Amino acid sequence: MNEIVSIYRRAHFNAAHRLFVSQWSDEENSEFFGKCSNPYYHGHNYELEVRLTGAIDPVTGFLFDMTRLKDLIKIHVEDRFDHKNLNVECAEFKHRNPTAENICVVIYNILREYIPVDIKLRVKLWETPRNYVSYPVD
Repeated sequence: MNEIVSIYRRAHFNAAHRLFVSQWSDEENSEFFGKCSNPYYHGHNYELEVRLTGAIDPVTGFLFDMTRLKDLIKIHVEDRFDHKNLNVECAEFKHRNPTAENICVVIYNILREYIPVDIKLRVKLWETPRNYVSYPVD
């Protein structure tokens, strides 16, 4: 028995951010990022999907314990980013523009530390109901 499956866990967090390039003027940032470069910040209701893919353990019948996955996401993503100003309160974005792309990669890198290397990890992050980012690319 060596069936390969994918399991999914969805999560949610709210956060504020400002998109800007520090070397640009406020006018240049506003022109490029629009209302997302508001100097007083703006927020999103982020939706997160974490996918793990790998072989089913023949003893447990699990790929990965879903309760453990839920707890990892809660502790290392939701508690870390929920109701935070990403630019101001999160070290990961002190020198990195908190775009959906960068947030997605940061979440992937955080979770990757806790997922065995023989299990593939993919993160999807919805910034709006119509816009999302996926990392890594299949």
